[in-house]
Amino acid sequence: MGVADVGEFGLIDRVTARLTYGSSCLLGPGDDAAVVAAPDRRVVASTDVLVEGRHFRRDWSSARDVGHRAAAANLADIAAMGATPTALLVALCIPADLDTAWAEELADGLAAEAALVDAGVVGGDMSASATLTIAVTALGDLDGRPPVVRSGARPGDVVALAGRTGWAAAGLTVLSRGFRTPRLLVEAYRRPEVPYPAGPEAAQLGATAMIDVSDGLLADLGHLAKASGVGVDLRRDGFEVPRQMSDAAQALGVDPYTWILAGGDDHALVATFPPAVALPPSWRTVGRVVEGAGVTVDGDAYDGPAGWEHFR
Repeated sequence: MGVADVGEFGLIDRVTARLTYGSSCLLGPGDDAAVVAAPDRRVVASTDVLVEGRHFRRDWSSARDVGHRAAAANLADIAAMGATPTALLVALCIPADLDTAWAEELADGLAAEAALVDAGVVGGDMSASATLTIAVTALGDLDGRPPVVRSGARPGDVVALAGRTGWAAAGLTVLSRGFRTPRLLVEAYRRPEVPYPAGPEAAQLGATAMIDVSDGLLADLGHLAKASGVGVDLRRDGFEVPRQMSDAAQALGVDPYTWILAGGDDHALVATFPPAVALPPSWRTVGRVVEGAGVTVDGDAYDGPAGWEHFR
């Protein structure tokens, strides 16, 4: 059954019936706006858009996978500020011939990812469109802490990573070459595993700067370095190359560090900390902040791709 058969409000009813709202939601879908608790009296907000053909393909990912990815991309931004996610707002622009089951499964994925952080989809909008587009706004709470911004890194700080990088990029390469294995890498592309608790944890540890790795580690650390007016030097030996990635890289003729250093969509968190901070196991040191500008690898300029940038 296509969405045109059930209509806008019929589809809204089908989608909202599948959602959970999280403990911060005081009033969910059904009114002109939702009401979300903000105990800190400050609201952290971020928006991201996924466009079919550019950010996802329906022949590569299920609707539920796309829902997970859409939610994760936004929830990770909230965690990267040192905040706790509280709610999502979702706008869907969908073709009239889209199967209603696809939209319902998308809602399942959105709800399941949000539930990982006790958040929920509390509202949104729908429109007909020739291009399937999913726009998500995430809200979060700072729990009384100052936000961890990109501009606080200082020379001498250590650079640490929570989560993994390169897995989603490796999975995308595998799919782009017409394969479906190694499954571990393909699934990493379809559904990122975001270290959400590491964001507030970094804030509590005294992180001086932090950013979500969405476009590639080198590219995103470049934003942090520019905002802070410093340089960053990464160490290759700070990164583990798992066997599945190493085997896939050899089979496909790819340097695995291209995935690790420049691949996006894993939504790891990278932060800088004063050198005296004892980092827990959730964070591993991968470099240091130095005088200068830009990002180097083992002290030298990196001559490969830095990451994704729209319009290039």
